[in-house]
Amino acid sequence: MRNRIIRSTIVAGLTAVLGMIAAQASARADDTAVIWDSIRTDLFGTREVADGAGKVALEAPYRAEDASTVPLTIRLPAEFAKDVKSLTLVIDKNPSPVVATFTYGDAAGNGERVLATRVRIDQYSNVRAIAETNDGKLFMTIKFVKASGGCSAPAGKDPEEAAKTMGKMKVMTAFKDPDNTAAQEAQVMIRHPNSSGMQMDQVTGLYIPTHFVDKVAVKTGGKTVFTMTGGISISENPNFRFTYQGNPSDVMSVEAEDSQGNAFKGNSTPSQS
Repeated sequence: MRNRIIRSTIVAGLTAVLGMIAAQASARADDTAVIWDSIRTDLFGTREVADGAGKVALEAPYRAEDASTVPLTIRLPAEFAKDVKSLTLVIDKNPSPVVATFTYGDAAGNGERVLATRVRIDQYSNVRAIAETNDGKLFMTIKFVKASGGCSAPAGKDPEEAAKTMGKMKVMTAFKDPDNTAAQEAQVMIRHPNSSGMQMDQVTGLYIPTHFVDKVAVKTGGKTVFTMTGGISISENPNFRFTYQGNPSDVMSVEAEDSQGNAFKGNSTPSQS
């Protein structure tokens, strides 16, 4: 009799625990849905966002080694990429969820389109890549990333030291396929603290004011590869690797602006091509 009571108590306890876990999971799912619904409405209104399987590939670590520099790579297959006019990255639970929107130009190319960058992730969150086609259709792929504290992680450099090199750029182009000008690669690196406003000065103990690169325009041969509008979720020292259509021997020019109105310029050089 006593054993039956013990067993019944254990079963009841386990049932209660499992019920609590299920309820918490359901609550988290509901919370995630509410957050995304709000972001989606702000970005796209009532437009349908379709599953991007086979169209938008998003590479991201399941568990980030460093929440302040989480690598993301987005790949669009050639047959789909030729119709894509913009790509938006979203991190649901970041203080500023919209990472950036990249609007493509004529030099983006008709081959496979690849874009890689590094972002901050503040807490466990869905990361979304949403492609918009020329006819206004939206396609989305999602990855869940375990990371926390990325938006408040200390800056890599003292603010005064970072200010000395702020705006310096390195622009590199390279032949990916000498026989295919639609499939070249480039990398743009910009020295900038990209302060989120949530980081603390380790010397003064005061919060560092928000200060980030919010506009980037990349051109080659006089044609636009992409323009970007971004926010605090892009990591310190913004870094972009991407494919484009053109001759790597041509000068690639980059213009950037930050949230305090500073303007920066950079170019590739023949020795980098």
